[in-house]
Amino acid sequence: MYIAFASSTGIKIDQHFGYSKVFYLYKVGKDSSKLLTIIDSSEEPEGEKEKLNYKIGTISEANIMYCTQIGPTASKMIQAAGVHPVRVAEDETIQDAIVKLQDMLSNSPAPWLLRIYHKAEARSA
Repeated sequence: MYIAFASSTGIKIDQHFGYSKVFYLYKVGKDSSKLLTIIDSSEEPEGEKEKLNYKIGTISEANIMYCTQIGPTASKMIQAAGVHPVRVAEDETIQDAIVKLQDMLSNSPAPWLLRIYHKAEARSA
């Protein structure tokens, strides 16, 4: 699965989706994780909808996006684009989130996570 993290440092998940200038894109499997790229989303257009469409476009490869906050409009738009938003506490590190995700995958994953995982596996096959 491809997971985008809204982070200003690459260490902690510390950004609101709409205000994040950088996303860290990881490939995460049940037993592995790897940073693929750092996505710069700082050149956003004017206008709320245009800005959201731009942000979503920058992370369109992701299956899941972690952030500290996301507005209701952005949440609906990102889900419509096929990316599942996950809100976490601002102190959570990217590595802790990856470990929790891998633990969920290995030990009775929630139906939403299992659906995303199988969809991601089919896409990469």
